[in-house]
Amino acid sequence: PAMSPAALLRALPLAVLLLLSPARAVRQARRPNVVLILTDDQDVCLGGMTPLKKTNALIAQMGITFVNAYVPSALCCPSRASILTGKYPHNHHVVNNTLEGNCSSKLWQKIQEPYTFPALLKAMCGYQTFFAGKYLNEYGAEDAGGVGHVPPGWSFWYALEKNSKYYNYTLSVNGKARRHGENYSVDYLTDVLANMSLDFLEYKSNFEPFFMMIATPAPHSPWTPAPQYTKSFQNVSAPRNSNFNIHGKNKHWLIRQAKTPMSNSSIQFLDDAYRKRWQTLLSVDDLIEKLVKKLEVNGELDNTYIFYTSDNGFHTGQFSLPIDKRQLYEFDIKVPLLVRGPGIKPNQTNKMLVANIDLGPTILDIAGYDLNKTQMDGMSLLPLLRGDKNVTWRSDFLVEYQGEGYNGSDPTCPGLGPGVTHCFPDCVCEDSYNNTYACVRTLSASWDLQYCEFDDREVFVEVYNLTADPHQINNIAKTIDQEILEKMNYRLMMLQSCSGATCRTPGVFDPGYRFDPRLMFSNHGLRARRFSAQFL
Repeated sequence: PAMSPAALLRALPLAVLLLLSPARAVRQARRPNVVLILTDDQDVCLGGMTPLKKTNALIAQMGITFVNAYVPSALCCPSRASILTGKYPHNHHVVNNTLEGNCSSKLWQKIQEPYTFPALLKAMCGYQTFFAGKYLNEYGAEDAGGVGHVPPGWSFWYALEKNSKYYNYTLSVNGKARRHGENYSVDYLTDVLANMSLDFLEYKSNFEPFFMMIATPAPHSPWTPAPQYTKSFQNVSAPRNSNFNIHGKNKHWLIRQAKTPMSNSSIQFLDDAYRKRWQTLLSVDDLIEKLVKKLEVNGELDNTYIFYTSDNGFHTGQFSLPIDKRQLYEFDIKVPLLVRGPGIKPNQTNKMLVANIDLGPTILDIAGYDLNKTQMDGMSLLPLLRGDKNVTWRSDFLVEYQGEGYNGSDPTCPGLGPGVTHCFPDCVCEDSYNNTYACVRTLSASWDLQYCEFDDREVFVEVYNLTADPHQINNIAKTIDQEILEKMNYRLMMLQSCSGATCRTPGVFDPGYRFDPRLMFSNHGLRARRFSAQFL
C-alpha cells in the first residue's frame, strides 16, 4: 500500500541519514580492500628496510613479516609478470626487460594480461581497481601500442612509460599521455604517486571494495632523492659482509670474471649508490604514512589488507660485482614482504617459504574467488595470514633466469668479445647470454639448500648449504652426496615443466616425495632441462 504523507515524513530522516552515510553500512557487508605497494630493486639482505621506520611501525609491527620471501626471477619485468599472473616465468614467458623478451609485448597483452589477478578482481569480484607507477619496463613502447594501451582490469590507470625515473617522465593517465618535468613540488614521481593514491581514496565509490597497486620508482637508479633528503645517511656505506669484495671462486664464469679487489672508484660508486637508494626510500616511507592515515580517516583501515614488497633484491659489491641484480644468490632473489589487515595479529614473524607468485592467489582468495578456476602456480597466503594451524606448505620453489648479452662486443669493453652486457668501465660485466640458469631453492625442517644448473656448454652446477654458509661463498656441488644431487636435478626438471597444481607437489625432503631415477633420462626430462629455447 502507498505510504501516507505523514508516514513518508516520519521515514524521511532515516532515509536521509542512510543516503548521507552509505559507506559504513556497505563496508560492513563487503569484501576487504587490498593495497599492494611494490618498490623497485629493494633488497632485504643488505639492510634495504632499515630507512623505512614509519613503514615498519605501520605495517610490520601491526601485522606479519615474512622473513623467507623470494622472487622466481631477480629482474624487474619477469618478476612483475609473476606478481600479476601468479605464474613462474616459464609459464608467463616474460624472460627479460626487452620487448623481444616478451616484456609488455603484443603477445603478453594478448595471452597473459586478460587473466592477471587485477583483471579477475574487476571482472569477477566487483572490485574497483587503481594502478599508479611503474608497470613493466617496456610499457608504452610504440611497437606495443604506446601509452594508449590500458591493460584489462584497471578502473583507474596512471602508469609510467618505460623504466623508473623520478623527474622528466611520461604517465599514461587512463590512456592519455601526461608529461612531467623537473619541478619537485609537482613532478617528483614518488610524491605524485602518493597524491594520486590519496585522490583515489577521496573520490572512489564507497559501494564497492577496492584494490590499489602502487609501484614506486624507488630505490631503482637513477637514485634521485627528494631535495629534503639529499643530506640523509651521510655516514652510511654498503655493508662489508663476508661476501663483499671477494673473488667468487668455484662459481659460474660470469662471477669469476669480476676483478678482485674492486677498484677504489668502484667502491666509492657503490657506496654512493647505496646511500642514495636509502635516501629515495624516505619518500616511500612518507607515502606509506599518508596512505595509512587516509585509510584511517576514511574508516577503512580495519577492513584493508596492505602488502609491502619489492620486485627483486640487489647487490652492492658481493663477489666483487659492483651493483645490479639478476644473479641467483640470496641478496638478489630475496625480498621484503610485510602484510597487515583484518585477522592478522600484530608483531608476527613467519618463516615459511613464500614467493611473489603467491600474491595473486592470496588477493583473489581475500576477494572470495575460487582459485581452482585459475591457472596460477602460486599458493594463497591467507591461511598463514590468519594463523591457521597445521597448514601444509611448500618446502621448495623454482628460480629461473635467461641471461642477456649483446650479439656484438659491449662498447665499454670490446676486448671481452660478444655475449656480455651491463659492463662497468673496469670491464666487470653483470650479465651474459649464458648467465642462463634454473635453481631449486629448498627450505625444509632439515635442509636450507640451493641447487642451480646453468644452461651453458659446461652445464655448470652451483650448490649451497645455507645453514653452514649463509653468504653462499662455498660451492659444494663436487662434495655433496650424489643421491641428493640426482634428486635435485630431477626436482629441477619437474619444476621447470610444471604448471598450476604440479608446481606445488612435494619437494625432495618432504614426506610425500617420490623419486624415480629412470625419469631423469626420459625425453620429457631432457626437454624440460633445456628451458631457455622454449620460452618464446
